[in-house]
Amino acid sequence: MKEIYLDNAATTPMSPKVIEKITTEMKNNFGNASSTYEIGRKARHTIDQARSKIAASINAADNEIVFTSGGSESNNTAILGIAHSKKNNGSRIITTKIEHPSVLEPMKQLEKEGYDVIYLDVDSDGRISLDQLQTALTPETILVSVMAVNNEIGTINPLIKIGSIVAKSNAYFHVDAVQGLGNIEIDVKQMKIDLLSTSAHKINGPKFLGFLYENSQVELPPLILGGEQETKRRAGTENVPGIAGFGEAVEEITTIDKAELQAKYRYFQKLVLFELDQAGVSYEINGGVKEYCSHHILNLHINGVSTILLLTSLDLAGFAISGGSACTAGSLEPSHVLQAMFGSNSPRIDESIRISFGRYNTAKEIKSFALQLAKIACKLQTREK
Repeated sequence: MKEIYLDNAATTPMSPKVIEKITTEMKNNFGNASSTYEIGRKARHTIDQARSKIAASINAADNEIVFTSGGSESNNTAILGIAHSKKNNGSRIITTKIEHPSVLEPMKQLEKEGYDVIYLDVDSDGRISLDQLQTALTPETILVSVMAVNNEIGTINPLIKIGSIVAKSNAYFHVDAVQGLGNIEIDVKQMKIDLLSTSAHKINGPKFLGFLYENSQVELPPLILGGEQETKRRAGTENVPGIAGFGEAVEEITTIDKAELQAKYRYFQKLVLFELDQAGVSYEINGGVKEYCSHHILNLHINGVSTILLLTSLDLAGFAISGGSACTAGSLEPSHVLQAMFGSNSPRIDESIRISFGRYNTAKEIKSFALQLAKIACKLQTREK
């Protein structure tokens, strides 16, 4: 039985072109990019090429891209770096209640250090209030950190509007774009973004690699010390094959029309919802499927059916989905995103699943999944009555 993978918000299968690129580099380009002889210069050239591709994809300059180990390191570097380097300018930081743990955990640490962290509320669609953001901004605010696309429900934040509001203040604007890169268009200049975090394995690239965009006007201290790499902004010998693969992955997604990709994912969503409706399954959509959502994520509340039971049943049937963020899915902690949207006592907290589509999924796979989901959900809901 071939497993059908529908957890692309957790990670994505590596692109064949990326695998080929990494393999070629591993075979032929083993040099240390910090070395000055020819083998080292060749490795440095490979990194420079990838950096240029990545910078162009978000309308940044080459020297504004810093390679990291992934989204978590990028988020930590941006948040802790601004907080500690700008503490003489103020102590207020603004974020939202539905950010990724790699944003929320540094925020908790900063609260312990005496920073005033404001967590913006979200409505039942997972959207923040721009008025609340405007009210929370004070001359003491040094950072606003808001994700591009929520990793559990797919809600897209209005980055252009948020960037315009923050630009009129003294604060820096940080965006966690781990779920955004490759799914929506990102232009750091148009959106007035100062810092932006990404992860390669979310766009069919290699794991343990990402980048942090740092606006050239931002003076950010490095999180990792010890060497001259990345113009002294991130110590450690560069992963040349991985970076080459990352550049290849970004080049691939840059050529893809995001509107067409979203239309494909919207069609997949409709296939799933149609079969649930046909089978009479009782469900609600968490976050909606409106124009301000990235359609690669479909979060569903299956009434009366335990998340764990449904995930297990689907796994045994050959389908891989999740109950929420991959960073918390292995714990017993309920989804903080759904709690922020619906309250901690909502049955949705323990009865919701996340389906996330990827570039390599087909309509045939989605149809097969939708039929099986409807069948299993019907059976479990009937049993619970």
